[in-house]
Amino acid sequence: MTADLHPSAPLRTIWFDCDSTLSAIEGIDELAARRTPDVRDEIRALTARAMDGGATLEEVYATRLNRIAPTWAECKAVGVQYVDRLVPDAVEVAAALRFLGKTLGMISGGLIPCVEPLARHLGLHGTHLLAVPVQFDPDGGYAGFDESNLLTRTRGKPTLLSRRPDDERPMALVGDGSTDLAAQDVVDRFVGFGGVVARPAVRAGARCFAEGPGLRTALPFLLTEAELERLRCEPSFAPLVS
Repeated sequence: MTADLHPSAPLRTIWFDCDSTLSAIEGIDELAARRTPDVRDEIRALTARAMDGGATLEEVYATRLNRIAPTWAECKAVGVQYVDRLVPDAVEVAAALRFLGKTLGMISGGLIPCVEPLARHLGLHGTHLLAVPVQFDPDGGYAGFDESNLLTRTRGKPTLLSRRPDDERPMALVGDGSTDLAAQDVVDRFVGFGGVVARPAVRAGARCFAEGPGLRTALPFLLTEAELERLRCEPSFAPLVS
């Protein structure tokens, strides 16, 4: 928690990480699960190191993808898993934030064909869906990823968010990992999320931390007291803030 529970002014734009924030899975681990046990264990260990801050994303990103070499069909299957494993309250929180006039976005180091179904499900699209393009050959086999994409780097999220237009501010980011925490000083409010995995480095470093398990626990950090009162007065959203 934090002493500064509510923002002092309404936020205009709220960005969400995807893996272990909007959905309870780590997409790269689900892709690895389709490989041999030794590859699966290697990828999970690399993912944990990167998200906990024990390794830079640059050190693990290409290694993980090239070891897995996911096909188009496998990416689409993981896209279904993202939607099936939504964290509690995600749909309702997205609807409540839109009711209050917020612009919502997803910023993820995940692959676009994997995370796009979840983004569509929550109504996050266009210039407010930021993820990593991947290439496939004519038969749907893996043909590489966009190595120039900033989201394959530890400082990618803060760099991209710092470049967003002024009319999107004040803005917030909600996320569970060290790459999300890295953006704390370029957004107006960062909310660490522990509903799926409570990472010690994020819990210790985040000025605001939502314990979970549902996404509703982030709302007090994202909304002014007046906005929370508006939700309390709206029967369809009152359960989120009761």
